Amino acid sequence: MNSKLINFVLLLAAVLVPGALARGAEPQVLTVAVFNFDAKDDAVRDLGAQTAALINANLSAEPDLITVERAELEKILGEQEIGLSGTVSTDTAAKVGHLTGAKVLVTGRVFKADKETVMVAKIIGTETSRVYGEIVKSAAKSFTDLSTDLAQKIAKTITAKADTLVAKVKTREDRIEAIKQSLKSEKLPAVSVKITEHHFGGPTIDPAAETELGLILQQCGFTLASDKSDTKPDIELFGEAFSEFGMRKGNLVSCKARVELKALEKVTGKILATDRQTSVAVDLSEQIAAKTALQNAAADLAERVILKLAGR
Repeated sequence: MNSKLINFVLLLAAVLVPGALARGAEPQVLTVAVFNFDAKDDAVRDLGAQTAALINANLSAEPDLITVERAELEKILGEQEIGLSGTVSTDTAAKVGHLTGAKVLVTGRVFKADKETVMVAKIIGTETSRVYGEIVKSAAKSFTDLSTDLAQKIAKTITAKADTLVAKVKTREDRIEAIKQSLKSEKLPAVSVKITEHHFGGPTIDPAAETELGLILQQCGFTLASDKSDTKPDIELFGEAFSEFGMRKGNLVSCKARVELKALEKVTGKILATDRQTSVAVDLSEQIAAKTALQNAAADLAERVILKLAGR
């Protein structure tokens, strides 16, 4: 190896290795949605939404947490007739996670006990349904200080219990193997995939959601059909995907993506499935974060939709 080539390799390593090390050292950043606290007692009737707003504001300052904007949360849940007020159950946690991209939900209750104001928080993992609780109470502290104390406890619990609140990240290979194990049909239908994509604030580099979904389908044994192929699709998968910049925390950028999908049976015109998934991803680059969020959302949808395509 001549000296010029050696110098080039050293220069390339100097550029690439620090970036790779930095990427490997990135902390796990979790998305949290805070619901209004239940506050039915007359003495605290107006404090449910205020408690949630203060806790949300405090959690948004935590470096390892990303909070869903309250206005956005209310809009999304309103479309599905899921209320922002009151406590959310473990039964609805998974659905809320699909709609908002939140890995963790926070809700709770505010009430008076003798002269003390009591705040009880329930912390729910949308993927695991694991629940943890935290409580603060005081007769002397202000409502604002109590909310801050509770937010700090919630943040510590989420960070410490992240492994049980959030499901283990699946590799593509593990995900595909799980789908294959669930498929019983020997003859799988031919499927076409068309998902239009938009990234607000910048150009779309390539169809990340469509590519990811098509790859998973193909590796699970489905025949992929297109307008140019001789094979005609038995089922058309179509929909839209959106991604957008979320926020910047230090040198990390978060992006949120939502993929909406429908499956149409060509012969009958019957809609076999309709679903949507929101995902949040974090990276050093906005473009990579957006692409990863789209890929993750498409992969989550694949697990739920593919079985319906196979008649299960």
